[in-house]
Amino acid sequence: MDNDNNLWDVLIAGTGVGGLYTALSLPENIRVLVLAKREADLCNSALAQGGVAAVYEPVDDDNVTLHTNDTLIAGGFKNNPDSLKVLVNEAASEIQKLIDIGVDFDRDENGVLDRTLEGGHSRRRIFHHKDSTGAEVTAKILEAVKRKSNVTIMDNALLCRMKKIGGGFGADILTESGHITVRCRYAVLATGGIGRVYDYTTNSAIATGDGIAIAYDMGAQIKNLSLIQFHPTAYNNKADRECFLISESVRGEGAYLLNCNKERFMDKYDQRLELAPRDVVSRSIIKESRETGSDSFYLDIRYKGRDYLKERFPMIFDFLLTQGIDMGEELIPIFPCQHYLMGGIDVDTHARTTVSGLYAVGECSHTGVHGNNRLASNSLLEALVFGHRAAADISEKISDAAAEGNMSEVEEFAYEQPENVEHIPTGLRTKIRHIMQRSYFVIPDKQAAVEGFEEAAGIKKMLDSGEFVIDRDYVEAKSLATAAYLILKEVI
Repeated sequence: MDNDNNLWDVLIAGTGVGGLYTALSLPENIRVLVLAKREADLCNSALAQGGVAAVYEPVDDDNVTLHTNDTLIAGGFKNNPDSLKVLVNEAASEIQKLIDIGVDFDRDENGVLDRTLEGGHSRRRIFHHKDSTGAEVTAKILEAVKRKSNVTIMDNALLCRMKKIGGGFGADILTESGHITVRCRYAVLATGGIGRVYDYTTNSAIATGDGIAIAYDMGAQIKNLSLIQFHPTAYNNKADRECFLISESVRGEGAYLLNCNKERFMDKYDQRLELAPRDVVSRSIIKESRETGSDSFYLDIRYKGRDYLKERFPMIFDFLLTQGIDMGEELIPIFPCQHYLMGGIDVDTHARTTVSGLYAVGECSHTGVHGNNRLASNSLLEALVFGHRAAADISEKISDAAAEGNMSEVEEFAYEQPENVEHIPTGLRTKIRHIMQRSYFVIPDKQAAVEGFEEAAGIKKMLDSGEFVIDRDYVEAKSLATAAYLILKEVI
């Protein structure tokens, strides 16, 4: 390809596991530009605590059929069977690749890979690095990507707009020095979820649904955006917008859920008790909250002992100490919180969207593997499997000379700011978050959803039709308004 720095074979937006693993899996002869919205290590993937679910040898009591069945049960049997088959069958090879690049999964005293248990799983199949698996996996993939001479990572680069032009795409990117225009033959959206559309979320600050909004504007199919997962055990200090996650593996290792009376209650709602799937546990907590008139709930794992807890959950243990809580001696305050998106940009089993040449991987995509509710620790696995598949498909297409096109003739797609334009009104993002928290949290409020849809539609229309400075505030507000609009449109 042309050596012009504004011409690339592949543009990848996002530096979570999905985006980075796609870049890692592309061959050295393909020039790749990876955009990090802020710092390259700021992403939802790095916040993942539990691990990666997989059936990986040697194993005596587990198989891909069991993994499939557990995923189907958690997803209400609404999963895409073709995508799910790909997920569970390619899991082992992705675990091996992670080990090969140096991911330090926990092992027992004999050096055997340790597997933990999480809600909805019938077997211990979660590979983990203490309670910070996402950070370990993301860091090791990032290190491997940085060693590749064909990949350039651009920090503090916000993808603002994208357009299908000529034989590829034009992209408008906001950098620290202003807007730049780049062109690429193929594009991969790996921009994560929509957590910041809620008042409270476990997601990082960058999770504003930018890739979904951009794909929607380009005409890509968006599917099941209302399938939002609320994690039942976010740390509840009733103040912070970004809630620290108390990993499901804490319950997997034996923690009890207690209500405001310090009593276990899950037996009233599901025979699987604390290890029921996330949607079941979250709804149970809300129902129990209404029955008791209190939003005070706790995790209790004190009986495991302080030494064990400090060794098994060092990140959670240390965080709770900063909050004045010793989890070896005290109860952990928790409450459900927005956590994950099962819907998104609709893709096939090769991560291809309905727009030719455009791919989506990770949380912003809708592969259908999760059905109505994601099984714990299938998210990092999904990003790995379908990131790898996107890279393989691009590699096959890009090697075909007939499909190469002449990118030097593609028209410029540059942002020119009109004169005398204003910044967006203050408070729009806060207003959108309040709408979603009020109308669509765990157990939806249909009337509030109808009213919220009208408000979100009005905000979206104003941002779409008005002339504003295209800066970070504008892009994120437009993305959040688009996400709220699409979510509530499905609900009503």
